[in-house]
Amino acid sequence: MNRYRPRTLLREAAMIAVTAVIAFPLYVLVNLSLRDPRDGSSIVLPTTSPTLGNYADAWREAGLAGAIVNSVVVTAVSVAIIVAVSAMAAYPLARVTARWSRWTFLLVLLGLLLPFQLALLPLYQTIRDLNLLGTLWSLVLFYSGLQVPFATFLYVGFLRVVPREYEEAALIDGAGPIQVFWRVVFPLLRPVTGTVVILNAIFVWNDFLTPFLYLSGSDQQTIPVAIYGFIGQYVSQWNLVFAGLVIAMLPILIVYFLMQRHIIKGFAGGLKG
Repeated sequence: MNRYRPRTLLREAAMIAVTAVIAFPLYVLVNLSLRDPRDGSSIVLPTTSPTLGNYADAWREAGLAGAIVNSVVVTAVSVAIIVAVSAMAAYPLARVTARWSRWTFLLVLLGLLLPFQLALLPLYQTIRDLNLLGTLWSLVLFYSGLQVPFATFLYVGFLRVVPREYEEAALIDGAGPIQVFWRVVFPLLRPVTGTVVILNAIFVWNDFLTPFLYLSGSDQQTIPVAIYGFIGQYVSQWNLVFAGLVIAMLPILIVYFLMQRHIIKGFAGGLKG
């Protein structure tokens, strides 16, 4: 039987301290979202008279209903394209041992090294020439192209530790390469697919710069841009900003908690590769 030792006590105290540090920003966020705008007390002190009116005002004044729908559409379509393209691209890159496969994989990895800020202006001009500025499709194209290299890297690392026996058995039974991929290989990629989905969903959902550039001047808004409307040059409604941020993070937190088991498995498989 394990004995409770002073070292165990120190370890638990350290874990509690780390948890408190991580949870403090979340406490401040929720605390200020419930606070009356006339309350000027310290952000550390708990709100004495909490109100949910900030959430109602933020929802109504920022038009968060429409912004959430736009964010859901952009996130869902972008992540679906990233998963499909990356998984199909990674399959031959991980299985084929020819020289072209290695060079192609290195070319894909090159997309991870180049900062996207370098391509921001050319991409903006391209989107403008395609008459896609102000539409959600401009964001879908941008995120799909930006995130495919990283997702392909994760899929290749995971596929290299997946045994080939399942595919060989399917080929012997008469399945074609496409059937083998979608019916045998892709279900085996479920853990790393969970990782790809949650990482890209968090990035797309929270991104502010790209929607601010591509949707500026239109009636289409995503959640970060809608919340930014509460910040002005002379007056900022911080209580509504914090309430809007709490509303914005709830959907992505739900997705994260539903898929956290697959995320851990996906990272473990990628590290083995």
